[in-house]
Amino acid sequence: MLSARFRPWHVPAFIAKYAYLVAIRRPILVHFEVTLRCNARCGFCDYWQTDRAARDAELSSFADAARFFNPLMITFTGGEPTLRHDLEDLVRAVARAVRLKYITVITHGGMLTPERATALWDAGINQFNISLDYLDGRHDVARGIPGLTRRIFDTVDGMRARGIDGIRFNTVIRGDNLDQILPIVHRAAAAGCGVNFSLYTDAKNGNRDPLVGAERARELQSVIDELLAYKRRRRGVITSSDHYLRQIPRYVRGEAREPCRSGIRTIHIDPTGRVKRCPDFPTDFHWKDFREYQPIACHACFYACRGEAQAPMQWSRVQDVMA
Repeated sequence: MLSARFRPWHVPAFIAKYAYLVAIRRPILVHFEVTLRCNARCGFCDYWQTDRAARDAELSSFADAARFFNPLMITFTGGEPTLRHDLEDLVRAVARAVRLKYITVITHGGMLTPERATALWDAGINQFNISLDYLDGRHDVARGIPGLTRRIFDTVDGMRARGIDGIRFNTVIRGDNLDQILPIVHRAAAAGCGVNFSLYTDAKNGNRDPLVGAERARELQSVIDELLAYKRRRRGVITSSDHYLRQIPRYVRGEAREPCRSGIRTIHIDPTGRVKRCPDFPTDFHWKDFREYQPIACHACFYACRGEAQAPMQWSRVQDVMA
């Protein structure tokens, strides 16, 4: 589901660059963690505990790293990236450094306004990924930001009115929101947005309460079947690949034991320029000293960044992009 900024010829160009990066074993997606600070209070994360003094060590530009890796996809993330008052400058410099790319930003949405979104859109953002795990007050409580859900939808309406069409909700599948998954899809469709799914893990801070346990695998499978059926009827709203969605119940049942390829097709670069293979792993080296990662026998999570990295390039994936 590409923004209207792109043209049909971009699709084969993206596929060609994807194939090239796979062939030379270079990351397809680079996440720039522009800050580890956050003003939310999520129970599954500890970024909000980051000392404010950490901003003194945050890079003033990621353009050289972007030029070095020349990835197909670039994500600005955190922490909460909108805490960076110079985020527009960071985006603009990276957009100029890479010729063929798709740039996204991940935010909880609490500080995003239609005006800030427009500034980021003009700087080079192609897609806004806004976290949304519930449609009711539970989302406000989970993020520790009163009124957040209403604020998100007001902002989305304002963004759409300004012509911003690259908006996705990032929804984490949890044990306590299985009843929300399809309603979020329908709400996204009504708002002219898409939805990316990921599976909750306790790897970040050990909070096991939201895990989808194996005892609920059948219920989870039913939800996934509904998502896949929706995708067959209407491409372009659910932007998670068919392959990734199908693997989620396998993982919950303990059947997905394939090595993790995070670090090969995706990498994270922290605010100081150091590289890690996964958001929950320690850093290994500075990006200037990059060394090729190998698959690892880690099964701590089934984040989308892991599952999508393992997803083959299937026709259904092309349909998702073109829808």
